[in-house]
Amino acid sequence: MSSYSINLVWRRATPDFDYKTFDRGHTWHLAGGQTVHGSAAPEFSGDPEKSNPEEALLAALSSCHMLTFLAIAALKKLVVDSYEDEPLAELGKNEKGKMMVARLTLRPKVVFGGETVPDPDAVRELHRKAKENCFIGNSLLSPVMLDPRF
Repeated sequence: MSSYSINLVWRRATPDFDYKTFDRGHTWHLAGGQTVHGSAAPEFSGDPEKSNPEEALLAALSSCHMLTFLAIAALKKLVVDSYEDEPLAELGKNEKGKMMVARLTLRPKVVFGGETVPDPDAVRELHRKAKENCFIGNSLLSPVMLDPRF
């Protein structure tokens, strides 16, 4: 089995450590030397100029679905010219009243090239298979909705 790791660093940058004022800024050091500056979401006292965990979860899901979709399309000898997604994550509460990412919606728009362009039903089937095989999606408790754009 494969395994993955990152390095996350946070350091206190304020004289106090009060819930209302402590700096939520931190850094994710990813493979290949990439660095992402993270924070809490703005509604949770975070910096709106930095990525937040909710966006990162959504980006991971969208990326995984896309890569799975592209692999399936390539195996079917379909030519994909472009793939864009404007996914949405919605917060809510679980059955215990705890905050969670309650719903994730992928809204991919795929443009096909080549001689064979699948009809909308075939594209929906490709997305269904991608959703079924995306290991990030398979790791989540929240429902993942598909709303392909044509």
